Amino acid sequence: MPVYRPSELHQLGIRAKKGLSQNFLIDQNILEKICAAAEIKAGDQILEIGPGPGALTECMLKKGATVYAVEKDKELAQLLNRLDNGKLKVFCDDALTFSIENIPTGTKVVANLPYHITTPVITRFIDQFPKISSLTVMVQKEVGERMTASTNTPMYSSFTLFLNAYSTPHYCFTVKPNSFYPPPSVHSCVVHLPLKEFAFPFSAEEFFAMTRKAFGQRRKMIRSSLKELYGQEKIEQALKAIGCSPTARPQELSLADFGALFKHLSNY
Repeated sequence: MPVYRPSELHQLGIRAKKGLSQNFLIDQNILEKICAAAEIKAGDQILEIGPGPGALTECMLKKGATVYAVEKDKELAQLLNRLDNGKLKVFCDDALTFSIENIPTGTKVVANLPYHITTPVITRFIDQFPKISSLTVMVQKEVGERMTASTNTPMYSSFTLFLNAYSTPHYCFTVKPNSFYPPPSVHSCVVHLPLKEFAFPFSAEEFFAMTRKAFGQRRKMIRSSLKELYGQEKIEQALKAIGCSPTARPQELSLADFGALFKHLSNY
């Protein structure tokens, strides 16, 4: 039986550690919804990051998936072995440094992330297609809104563009604090990102340098925020050439627009 109640956690001797930002899922409905969002089915290979006591781990194992569970907490990693049904492999390791060389191609990443390492973990795996086929992550609600934001909205950012260049992010559902023990101070959400190859044939590093620069001063027009890189006149001409206003601000441009702009500015 998966661990859902604080009393069961206590029986196993499990205490949430503030130093590791641990908040354990105790809501069976949310566990099932995560599995549905990640499209977990029999035969899947899952890299689970931050399994904690193993409630979601057990849920995925019961669906017939093979789970590679990476847990930094030594005590929790040892406890996970109680769930071993022949399809569980536990690694006491850090998700930011764990080697994925021996993980099968097409593996799905499922993660309930401590919020302070959300961006580093996503950044690590987002460009690993086809080794990783998808990411399904529990993140702070505000972060999830940034990940899935549309153009011309306050949450739309260079991070949004970064994710869209490698995936098609979907905001799946919101998770209330009382679905965790102990409850966090913020609402959470689950985001599903089916991965793909980088969207453009040019340098990802140079492209993202441009988008970060543009959004670094998001209230300014692009012709102003990028003028140190390309010159204002050239930027205005490029914006006109791709069908955008020469006075456009970064939140007005889609990923495709930024790709076209980069081609013009870099003479690709």
